[in-house]
Amino acid sequence: MGEIGALLVGNRTFRGDDPNRGTDKEGAFSGEWTGPQVVLTHHPAETAVPGITFVDDLDQAIATAKAAAGDKHVNILGADIARQCLEVGELDEIVTFIAPVLLGDGVRLFDHPGGTNVKLERLSLSHAANATNLRLRVLK
Repeated sequence: MGEIGALLVGNRTFRGDDPNRGTDKEGAFSGEWTGPQVVLTHHPAETAVPGITFVDDLDQAIATAKAAAGDKHVNILGADIARQCLEVGELDEIVTFIAPVLLGDGVRLFDHPGGTNVKLERLSLSHAANATNLRLRVLK
């Protein structure tokens, strides 16, 4: 988390079912994240949310998140927003945490029927107690 300066979050992820809701672990990175968040949505919250900027345009959301991050990374949360960033050439790396559970529903990661292949280079592979962590560079 020390390399992250801001989060760019999709609407579904922002409004999603946080398993830690109502506890001290609620929020990004099990409640450990403190910093700016930019949420891409056409339906912003009716009242201000501290630390959250709502934006309804992808280019503006990316620019806002980059400015907020300064010289650090922008971390993207949400499969659909990650796919959108990939399509416009704004995704440099992908970090996935592979857990031993199969989901029956949800947004597919980079689902793009008829789309082109995306070439990736493995940067690292590590194992934690309950997940395998895979870091990939998007080759452009």
